[in-house]
Amino acid sequence: MKIDESAIKKLAALLNETGLNEIEVVDGDQIIRVNKGMGAPAQHYTQAAAASVARNMGTDPGTPRVANTDAPSTTAAEHPGAIVSPMVGTVYLAPEPGATPFISKGATVKAGDTLLIIEAMKVMNPIKAEKGGVVKQILVESGKPVEFGDALLIIE
Repeated sequence: MKIDESAIKKLAALLNETGLNEIEVVDGDQIIRVNKGMGAPAQHYTQAAAASVARNMGTDPGTPRVANTDAPSTTAAEHPGAIVSPMVGTVYLAPEPGATPFISKGATVKAGDTLLIIEAMKVMNPIKAEKGGVVKQILVESGKPVEFGDALLIIE
């Protein structure tokens, strides 16, 4: 089996540009899947193997598709101080471009403070602190998409 390293490098660059965690490309009888932050190495396998998996998943192996785009850290969502996304949308850490962010790592927040905004269907939804504490980690990047249940930040 010949591994196309340049294709893998190009796909990895595409992941960085788009903010995706994983991408899969089908070319004839070969499939290349590149995954970052999920603990799985890049994979290169034949169409026959993909067809078997696809039959079990009810998908067509000949169709290029983007795989799992979940946040890389599922354990962060389980942290007792995790603030998770209540919706799908685009996260913004500041009220407008160029403005001071609502929070920063190490900042103290109190219940009711706005932590960030999630834009969903052209509506800006402020995400407020349910309890006070210190911002230990900010797990999202401004302007990037988030999914329902994604860990956004940790407050202790």
